[in-house]
Amino acid sequence: MPEVETPLNSPAVGLAGDSGVVDSLTRILVIDDEIAIRESLEELLKLEGYTTRMAADGVEGLRILDQESFDLVLLDLALPGQSGLELLPQMKERHPELPIIMITAYGTVDNVVEAIRAGAENFIQKPWDNEKLLADIRSAVARHKAEEENLQLKRTLKQRYNFSNIVGKSEIMLKVFDLVAQVAPSRSTILIQGESGTGKEMIAKAIHANSPRKDKPFVPINTGAMPSELLESTLFGHVKGAFTSAIASKKGLFEVANGGTLFMDEIATMGMDTQAKILRVLQDRRFMHLGGVQEIQVDVRIIAATNIDLHKEVREGRFREDLYYRLNVICVDLPPLRARREDIPLLAQHFLDFYANENSLSPRKLSADALRTLVDYAWPGNVRELENTIERSVVLSSGPVIGSDLLPGHITGRSFQDALMEHNPDATLFDILEDIERRIIIEKLERSNWNQTEAAEQFHIPLSTLNQKIKRLNIEIRKKGRE
Repeated sequence: MPEVETPLNSPAVGLAGDSGVVDSLTRILVIDDEIAIRESLEELLKLEGYTTRMAADGVEGLRILDQESFDLVLLDLALPGQSGLELLPQMKERHPELPIIMITAYGTVDNVVEAIRAGAENFIQKPWDNEKLLADIRSAVARHKAEEENLQLKRTLKQRYNFSNIVGKSEIMLKVFDLVAQVAPSRSTILIQGESGTGKEMIAKAIHANSPRKDKPFVPINTGAMPSELLESTLFGHVKGAFTSAIASKKGLFEVANGGTLFMDEIATMGMDTQAKILRVLQDRRFMHLGGVQEIQVDVRIIAATNIDLHKEVREGRFREDLYYRLNVICVDLPPLRARREDIPLLAQHFLDFYANENSLSPRKLSADALRTLVDYAWPGNVRELENTIERSVVLSSGPVIGSDLLPGHITGRSFQDALMEHNPDATLFDILEDIERRIIIEKLERSNWNQTEAAEQFHIPLSTLNQKIKRLNIEIRKKGRE
């Protein structure tokens, strides 16, 4: 499958710092009481290709902002009447997604902190360096356009396909969406093929949600996660006394999914005996409990998934040919993430929004360098790896913009210590060790589903010691599990 080249200079991706033609439709509002500053910025921005509007105070700025649409605001801190810091919350309340860069000759640490907390994109000191200012503007505008495109794409997918949690705009994924929308209303068995982490279960859920069975159960099972005896009991159920531990009769997942959809992941791992029983259910829609004698009839749609070449498994005698053709009525091939790199910025922002909201944090954005790094990476773990990377970065972030220093070293090609020192060259050995300790504890908590007792056991330390570290390092404990 051919790789999709990423249009890094397109308005859709628009990485900051890229050379290329600026979109002349990009509109910037400048609010500054000094006429010399306004004229200087107007000339600079027009030379760069932007369309500009000027305002001398906050009242005029708010009036213009309410009447026209903009991609960015350059806001002076010291304005007559209301200051820029007083004006900023009003602007963010009316236009929460609009990026605002503060400009001032009197920048203090307190002002910067207050502006960033109020939602400012950045803080520029007068006199500014033109190249740095333009780079910051390109970065902010690119993120704003990407976020707008992401929202529009989600609306389009929702309206056209009723896909609420699937993101993609690449041609190869739009073909997948079209196929899913076409086959979802049918009764046909579906086989989804793709590498691990490409989102096979999400596609299966989308098929179910767009089918006449949407009000009936969607029941997933990983057939590779259990031995064959337990798998058969789980699928078909058993009667009391069917085996030593069968102290009571139990329904199987085929009965639980009756009228709905049974999603069987890693189908290639099933043993031959289990394959034969699955084949019978597909053919006759009947089966028996383990140890039972009465046939049970069900109406279940099977969606199977695999990351293994089933046709090769058939040729080598590890998978039944008749079952393969029963499953492979309609095949959905999911591309790896590296073959649809243009979807990476949209997916990244989708996960940023989700995990910032889940952790009760303010919205998070990726720096231009971080986004470029994500687009360039090969993603052997596909969408799942990208999601985990973004979740980790959101949890570790302390501000609205996530830089490449918060990405794992195997993605950036740098060691953690190098990234930390680059981010904070004045960091002491204590700072570095404390940050390392914080990140390790967070990663361990994530892997244990935020179960502190389990994490303490894995660290071989008392729970009280772990709790002390969590408090000292200001680690925010998340609720267990995900929606």
